[in-house]
Amino acid sequence: MSRITGLLFDKDGTILDFYKTWIPINRDMAIDAAGGDAILAAELLRAGGHDPDTNIVAPGAVLSAAGVIGIAKCFADALGERAPPDLVEIVSRNFRDGGGKYATLIEGASGEIARFGALGYRLGLATNDTVAGLHASMGRCGDLVRHFEFMVGCDSGHGAKPEPGMGLAFAAATGLHPSSCAIIGDSIHDLEMGTRAGFGLRVGVLTGPSLREDLEPHADVVIDSILELADVLRA
Repeated sequence: MSRITGLLFDKDGTILDFYKTWIPINRDMAIDAAGGDAILAAELLRAGGHDPDTNIVAPGAVLSAAGVIGIAKCFADALGERAPPDLVEIVSRNFRDGGGKYATLIEGASGEIARFGALGYRLGLATNDTVAGLHASMGRCGDLVRHFEFMVGCDSGHGAKPEPGMGLAFAAATGLHPSSCAIIGDSIHDLEMGTRAGFGLRVGVLTGPSLREDLEPHADVVIDSILELADVLRA
């Protein structure tokens, strides 16, 4: 394996607390798409893999990993003729507004990101959130954004995870060979993107909905959180 010098992080469930950030976004988005009908909104949550009674989101569910188009399609399929014509805009708006209201960092994440930057790693952020949602979320995280020289969302023109485009764009932007890059994420989508992009290291983290047994077949290593990433890179 090449020496890893580029670290591409997923956002939600990796540096942001998935449940504190996305449970309220999912709920707001579902009620918005359902036109205020709470019973119909609960149906949409279930269709997307979010249990409205327990707020447990299934590993790999649409509402844990998909981008705007994937969620809009899921909701449209569930709504049928009741689907509003501006469903994609409804999802996009909730990504943006919800990120600005609810984004919550995982404890200790900010210090770790700053530490990697100080050590000379090239840092990027790749998310299936929209660009507007990405910036709204990161706007709640102080000056953390300054450590990332590359940030990309599902509507940036590089496709959405698990497609390889985001990873390849990070490598191109930093001038690194993909084999010198690592993807760090909480979902199979993240890790599969790293595989398809030819990344040298795929690190799964257990701070999102996915379980260890979900991630291990797709990862080189699975850790509890990015607070353990430094040990992996030293090894």
